[in-house]
Amino acid sequence: MTWQQTRPSALGWAVLLPLAVAAGLSLVRPWAANTSMALILVLVVVAVAVRGDRLEGVVAAVVAAACFDFFLTAPYYHFTIRSPRDVETAALLLVVGIVVNELAQWGHRELERASAREGYLVGLTTAARMASDGAGSADLVSTVGRMITEVLDLDDCRFTTEPSRPDRPQLHPDGAVTWRGGPVDVDRDGLPTMDVVELPARRGDGLFLLTAATRVRRPSLEQRQIAASLAEQIGAAHPLP
Repeated sequence: MTWQQTRPSALGWAVLLPLAVAAGLSLVRPWAANTSMALILVLVVVAVAVRGDRLEGVVAAVVAAACFDFFLTAPYYHFTIRSPRDVETAALLLVVGIVVNELAQWGHRELERASAREGYLVGLTTAARMASDGAGSADLVSTVGRMITEVLDLDDCRFTTEPSRPDRPQLHPDGAVTWRGGPVDVDRDGLPTMDVVELPARRGDGLFLLTAATRVRRPSLEQRQIAASLAEQIGAAHPLP
């Protein structure tokens, strides 16, 4: 399913869910305090934020505040609030909804980082096991190359036994990238795109040529270190012929 198909549907829920809940709460407003109903709408925003992205959470917070005004404050079914307390409640609903949404998105990002980190470690363990088991050089090189491509989000990763060239950028075991003797700020500028980046294998048993030419890649220091650790598995058990 494409982005164009899923995004309108997700935004639709961000609008319809607060609207439906607020309309339902209007049936019990004679018996329920406005603050209690506002808290229920906050829970709706939380539900949308947990399942969606930042835009959907913000939309849900804005719609929830508007619906609180329209359905639950006098004069009803008008976007007008007479009570200063209701104005304060509506404003707090909007602010709390947006803050909760940001917290939910932070949780999403941390979960994605943890999942990615687990995947990197599993890949590194797999490569190390293949090396220790004496897997064929071609199989090990192919597997490690695919893993490095995935970790760094590269266009291509090719292994070669040709000697290193001093005019090429190089990725070092500590994750640093240098080019012509100077450091490259990967976090700011991304991996160099004007030429392949060399990533030496263990004990100089060849090197990987990393290609990131179609767009700027900014892998984190941890990702670069994982890639370097993967490359070190080449020749860990025995040198390449």
